[in-house]
Amino acid sequence: MKKGFVWGVASASYQVEGAAFEDGRGRSVWDDFAERPGKVYSGHTGEVACDQYHRYEEDVAILKRLGIPAYRMSISWSRLLPDGEGAVNQRGIDFYNRLFDSLLANGITPYITLYHWDLPSALFHQGGWMNEKCVDWFRNYARLVVESFSDRVTHYMTFNEPQCFIGMGMGSGEHAPGLTHGARDTLLMAHNVMKAHGAAVLAMREAAKQPIQIGYAPTGTMAYPHDPNSQADIQAAKDYLFRNPDPEAWYWNVPWWSDPVFLGHYPEEGLRLYHPYLPKITQADLDLIHQPLDFMGENIYNGHEVRMGDQGPEYVERYPGFPRTANYWPITPECLYWGPKFLCERYQLPLYITENGLCCADAIALDGQVHDPERIDFLARYLGALKRAVNDGVQVAGYFQWSLSDNFEWAKGYNDRFGLVFVDYRDQRRIIKDSGYWYSKIIAENGASL
Repeated sequence: MKKGFVWGVASASYQVEGAAFEDGRGRSVWDDFAERPGKVYSGHTGEVACDQYHRYEEDVAILKRLGIPAYRMSISWSRLLPDGEGAVNQRGIDFYNRLFDSLLANGITPYITLYHWDLPSALFHQGGWMNEKCVDWFRNYARLVVESFSDRVTHYMTFNEPQCFIGMGMGSGEHAPGLTHGARDTLLMAHNVMKAHGAAVLAMREAAKQPIQIGYAPTGTMAYPHDPNSQADIQAAKDYLFRNPDPEAWYWNVPWWSDPVFLGHYPEEGLRLYHPYLPKITQADLDLIHQPLDFMGENIYNGHEVRMGDQGPEYVERYPGFPRTANYWPITPECLYWGPKFLCERYQLPLYITENGLCCADAIALDGQVHDPERIDFLARYLGALKRAVNDGVQVAGYFQWSLSDNFEWAKGYNDRFGLVFVDYRDQRRIIKDSGYWYSKIIAENGASL
């Protein structure tokens, strides 16, 4: 990889911290959702998770041992502000101060995500993202984070995957808070989320104690050409990636969530398709959303194969027996070449791959270790594609593997394992998997052998 390329791993507060009801932390929608029968696999909750709240020094030591220079993590909003607004919980501030000090003392750069799905319950009961007050709530929370930590922490992201916390949390109901709103309500929520992003960026710039870098981390299923040597197929894949799907599934959409943030306007196709459902959108709204950013993030796991058909871009069906991960996600390393290429061409900002990885059926072997050759093979293929993109001039600034450790995988509970580090949830023992040692070598050589 190019000099200065950032190698890292990622996690999220509710998935790893535990201590859900300790030291003044308020409830989040995920605490509430996990207690509802049948919502999370086998009744699992994040009450203990990986117990990082108490074991953060052990996790930092693993990061150092593996030579991982960057750690993407999120803040628990309700740990800092138990009611989402108002009184600050100093014990929450103190925890993150201890964690950041430990990371920095060990040469590891923290990358903070402000919001990774865990809305304070108190704000949900005031309407959550439906309530326009959420713009002020998030602005004030962002300001608190930067006022508290920007003397040491310089890299921030506002939202992680709004497609999921609006689409799956408020649309399909698969995730917290488990609601099933239609397009009119979810499009209003989305607009409020993006206004909250812009307001937060302004507040963070004002409150920063030194220059900081700010980005945003949406997600999307990428598209790649059926024939990489066909200009028609390449254009078809690019058009397919930036299309706006019909209103029933509108939130699985790259341009609707990214064009306003990075370009300052909603996509024309989306405005036409979603017109009957749209909230009032003003130029002042768009100006607020479109704040200058230092980088963009994108969580990329897989992609669609696309070709140019008689009627335009068309999806290519996957063949029988197509390779899949343990949770049945398709394995498509091409997406980590073409996705970054198309995103950087459109948005003209440095790009971090803020999540990428896979779920495997990992287990402790007879020798006491965890052998995961399928994860090594997956990462070698995907990172090889990313390296080709970098070598072809795509402005990729870094890569964060999902995830540092196995953790609470939302509605899948502890059933799905994505980590480079195995967690035995019976006693919280950590075991570095073979893939963790492999990734450590790739970082040490800066990807030379990919």
